[in-house]
Amino acid sequence: MRIIHLLVIAALVFAAAYVYRIKMESTSRTERVLRLHAEIREQRDAIAGLRAEWAKLDSPLRLQGLAERHLGLKPVTATQYDSLKNLPERPPRFFKPGDPDPIGAMLETIDAAADASVVTGSVPAPEDRR
Repeated sequence: MRIIHLLVIAALVFAAAYVYRIKMESTSRTERVLRLHAEIREQRDAIAGLRAEWAKLDSPLRLQGLAERHLGLKPVTATQYDSLKNLPERPPRFFKPGDPDPIGAMLETIDAAADASVVTGSVPAPEDRR
């Protein structure tokens, strides 16, 4: 009979130790979750502060004041124009005059590779284009 009592007492002590361990783990995890919630709240507050600061820095009135103070810009008038002789020279051509336009050739290649069965509402079907 004493052996049974000792086994029951040992089982109770083991069960109590196991329950205590589970309780401590759950308590530590709860504390960790609370710390994470507090950290998230701090980060959100920091983000809100940075957004408010950005809104202040990005204010059109502030930017206009800075531009007027630091840039020597003058208002544009409707009579500002220049003669054609002062235009810059035409940029050089990168293909020979007899060759087809390279960008047009790329577009034609893309059009040819497109599936004729795929048609959107804004593009008529290939039979309707004729």
